[in-house]
Amino acid sequence: MNLLLIKQISVLSALAGAAAGIICLIPFIRGFVFLAMFLGLAAFVLVFMKQKNMIGILDYKESAIYGAISGFVSFIAFSVVYIPVSSLLGLIFKSIYFGFMKGFFTSFISFVVLIMLVFFVAILAALMNAFAGVVTAYVYELLSGFKKQENENIDFEIR
Repeated sequence: MNLLLIKQISVLSALAGAAAGIICLIPFIRGFVFLAMFLGLAAFVLVFMKQKNMIGILDYKESAIYGAISGFVSFIAFSVVYIPVSSLLGLIFKSIYFGFMKGFFTSFISFVVLIMLVFFVAILAALMNAFAGVVTAYVYELLSGFKKQENENIDFEIR
């Protein structure tokens, strides 16, 4: 695995997850943005990186790993942005859209439950985005006709 590529995917996914967290504060499009982020953000990240020539030919295993990393990091970034801002808006506006999050900050145990909930849902998002990454690699293989050779090694060291 290329460590620099994993860092780039993590940063792009964190930025996309934070942007989705901000956009999800709009009540009417919250469900659509959350579903798009939860199911297919890895596809968008991989397509963006492919357009900018940051990644080369992907095989299915690499794209699944990159998709899982993208899904996990994006959901954690989404939660870090959305949960505190939604709780603050719930305290200010007393609306049903934002008021449900303040119950998690009443005690330490409920805060631990919130952290566990975010972690396990992030694992589920990683699974869904791993599948989206594999589908993206498959579609790129169909459209371009290039397939990565089994014995092709992309890792190298410069001494």
